[in-house]
Amino acid sequence: MLKHLAGLALAAGLFVAPLQAETPQPNPADWPAVLAEARGQTVYWNAWGGSTTTNEFIAWIGQRAAEDYGVTLTHVKLSNTADAVARVLAEQQAGLTSGGAVDLIWINGPNFAAMKEAGLLFGPFAEDLPNWQLVDVAGKPVQADFTVPTDGMESPWATAQVVFMYDSADMAPLADMRALLEWARANPGRFTYPQPPDFLGTTFLKQVLYEVVDDPSVLLAPVDQADYAAVTAPLWAYIEALTPHLWRQGRAYPETGTRQIQLLADDEVALAISFSPGEASAAIANGQLPASVRTFVPSGGSIGNASFVAIPFNASAKAGAMVVANLLLSPQAQARALDPAYLGYGTVLDMARLSPEDRALFDQIDLGIATLAPDQLGAALPEPHPSWMVQIETDWIARFGGGK
Repeated sequence: MLKHLAGLALAAGLFVAPLQAETPQPNPADWPAVLAEARGQTVYWNAWGGSTTTNEFIAWIGQRAAEDYGVTLTHVKLSNTADAVARVLAEQQAGLTSGGAVDLIWINGPNFAAMKEAGLLFGPFAEDLPNWQLVDVAGKPVQADFTVPTDGMESPWATAQVVFMYDSADMAPLADMRALLEWARANPGRFTYPQPPDFLGTTFLKQVLYEVVDDPSVLLAPVDQADYAAVTAPLWAYIEALTPHLWRQGRAYPETGTRQIQLLADDEVALAISFSPGEASAAIANGQLPASVRTFVPSGGSIGNASFVAIPFNASAKAGAMVVANLLLSPQAQARALDPAYLGYGTVLDMARLSPEDRALFDQIDLGIATLAPDQLGAALPEPHPSWMVQIETDWIARFGGGK
């Protein structure tokens, strides 16, 4: 679910600040006016379309938006979030300050950092949404995105944390990335990760880096503030050692997380990375994975983050987009997203802030046979600054992208 802008993210110097739209902007603090303006609007939500369960959840959100608020939601299915960002940028450079084609974007990481720096976002709006009062501000990463303050320019709707899905019929949980390397040497061809720039593949690289770097705190500052070559040398040594023992000896990689799950289902691999603690249970429930699949996290913790939605500065349906963002934060939507029967994503809500009736929606959810309880997930490591993601990805492609 974590896409990125790559080279465009570092080209902010080429951007010009957007002109102010002449039409009045909807004020999220005046929610009745927002609801009135939103009725009859069509919201084009540009969001990753690579998962059937995610697409079905977005369709359900669309049904609720239409029935409850008179808002039509159209899912523009993306393979790369950067495509939507580039469209907004092109409109900005053409002077289109209103009537834009993109109303809402599922976004985080380098894409958000680039759009925020370039002035491509509407807001702040998120912390004025009525359902913001239910958000777990203290316990969830909802006010910073890959270390970049959100400043109300994007609204959270799900949390994620790295887990490893494994077939318990073939192996036991592994303690850390060094143990994974040793296991791969003893079981050649039984592990792989999606090929960067797929976000899951890049996330695997970052997870390894966290465990092999001497001082992980350097990852929270921009990459140009560190000795990049020295910091990443242990990462590339690890990947060099691992690659010959991967599926197809590292000469090919699954293109996406969906393809990786299929390899696990076909017993071509016994171990795969996921960014959703409930993904394995959801895949078991819908028949994609065998019931013997379970999940584990490294003993030192794993990378965690939040997914957000943002509204471009020139969106045609800003009011409708805010209605959808608020709907995503509703207990009903959050409980459905948490349920592995539907999606299996983590919630951004604070259970203590919910009414007993709304809390019951969460208490009755069966998290699934392969889902770790919250106290089993361990520490959620913060995402590195987005510039690390861009540089590591670029270097991996140069070193390993052509196969060996």
